Amino acid sequence: MKPLIVASALLLAGCPRPAAAPAPRSGGSAGFVNRVWKVEKSSSVSPNTMYVFLSDGTLVVTSPQGKPSLGTWKSEAGKLTMVEEGLSYPVDILRLDAGRFTIRSHNPGEPVDIEMVPAPSPAVEAR
Repeated sequence: MKPLIVASALLLAGCPRPAAAPAPRSGGSAGFVNRVWKVEKSSSVSPNTMYVFLSDGTLVVTSPQGKPSLGTWKSEAGKLTMVEEGLSYPVDILRLDAGRFTIRSHNPGEPVDIEMVPAPSPAVEAR
């Protein structure tokens, strides 16, 4: 788990970012922004996949089985949109609170439900 989070941080530091999406609106659904979310249960996404919705519109997705990927996201007029691998699709926020973020993505094919919880933070050693 810790190596996955560290790898995500390194990926963010060393990779060029995709074209930035418009900044998300403040308030409302912004409680999921700049947090690392871990998939707990999904109809299609592997458990322990991590999602990070950065405030600049960058979407980072890491999977235990594959390479990390970058996409974009935006929130306009209360509507969430994600872009992964060049495909844009609407996303419904089904639940958002401090301990759970549940979405339904309407990507090609059947809608995908993703239930996420905050990823545990790695311990930081004092220097």
